[in-house]
Amino acid sequence: MNLKDKVAIVSGGARDIGRAVSVKLATEGAKVVVNYFSSEKQAEETLAAIEAVGGEAIVVAGDMTKQADVDRLVAEANAAYGDFVDILVNVAGGLVARKTLEEMDVDFFENLMKLNLTSTFMLTKAVVPLMGDGGSIINFSSQAGRDGGGPGASAYATSKGAVMTWTRAMAKELGSRNIRVNALCPGMISTVFHDTFTKDAVRANVANATALKREGYAAEVADAVAYLASSESSFLTGVNLDINGGLYYS
Repeated sequence: MNLKDKVAIVSGGARDIGRAVSVKLATEGAKVVVNYFSSEKQAEETLAAIEAVGGEAIVVAGDMTKQADVDRLVAEANAAYGDFVDILVNVAGGLVARKTLEEMDVDFFENLMKLNLTSTFMLTKAVVPLMGDGGSIINFSSQAGRDGGGPGASAYATSKGAVMTWTRAMAKELGSRNIRVNALCPGMISTVFHDTFTKDAVRANVANATALKREGYAAEVADAVAYLASSESSFLTGVNLDINGGLYYS
């Protein structure tokens, strides 16, 4: 158990990739604080899954674009597991809708930035003072941040590209404290995200275009998170790790 007795906060940790990450970290011995926004039922299911593997966790509701909710999440983590955090995984974010430049207005664009980038900044700022030597932050970017995204995803892709730059900047800033900051850039992963926003025919074409001829799975992304959270990746920081089955090489 590479993360035994570590304390981990996972924003957006209740479903899909977030759930897989939460369960994987718990399986590796971490005490997990599972944040969710509107997915209360899924959060309770995630807690049950963690308990089923002998893990320990709490669930905390909150919108990571609101300072009061960020502060409450950290306070509840501290109340449950002590005044420190070892691992932060910024999963929370989303596409919201596919819109072209003509269809977008400034409110939509700014909302995407807030959802995917500002939320990562806010939670990182709140957690870093509680991190000691060897802390690990894992952000979530996207293949869209590498290649500009699919049709109608320009705002989403831009926000995820910014997450990559933020990751590099924080790796430099926090490295002297031995806090590592890395990010994952998932490609086509089989989740509700693509069930909602990507047509079946497009998914099939993308899967066929990958070197491995398939979509990825949330558990495979979670495995990468666990590696980046552990001391096994102790000399990795500022890395934006592609996990896309060979669809795109950066």
